Formats: sequence, structure tokens, C-alpha cells
Amino acid sequence: MFRLWAKEFKENRMIKDTVIEDPSDDTRTHKVFHAIDEICRRFDLGEPIWLDSTVQEFNRHDKARFRQDNFIEPIDFDYLEIHVIEED
Repeated sequence: MFRLWAKEFKENRMIKDTVIEDPSDDTRTHKVFHAIDEICRRFDLGEPIWLDSTVQEFNRHDKARFRQDNFIEPIDFDYLEIHVIEED
């Protein structure tokens, strides 16, 4: 089972969170992108852009933060954090 936890933060407080589960046999990359699609749908967000620094952070820690620079439209929170909490 693959599980990804997404959290929105504003002023150092978590204001929203959700966990996306994916039991499919898809690749890890596809699971991450499918989870982000679902997160954006649930949180009513435009899809974030993966900057080089975001990719490096995710590859190192299985965690990434998407700030205003990662979004085209304005966001009403400080950052969206994703974290892989379980992998098969």
C-alpha cells in the first residue's frame, strides 16, 4: 500500500490535511502524481509546478513543500506539504 499525507499550513499551523492511498501496481512516480491530482481536487487547488528544488527535496526526504512559487494562481496558505508515509 502506498500512502501520501498532504497538509496545508498557514502561520505555522496545519489548516487542512488528507491521506491518499493507492493500492495499485503502478510505479512510484505515477502514484505520487495521481495522489497530487487527488489532493488538488480535494483542496480545490491548481496543480503545483515541480521546481528543481522541490524535486531534490522530495528525492532526499520523501517530503516536499509547495509554496506560492510552485503555483500559478495565488494561494491562501503558506505552503502545501506532501509526505510519503507508507510504501510497499
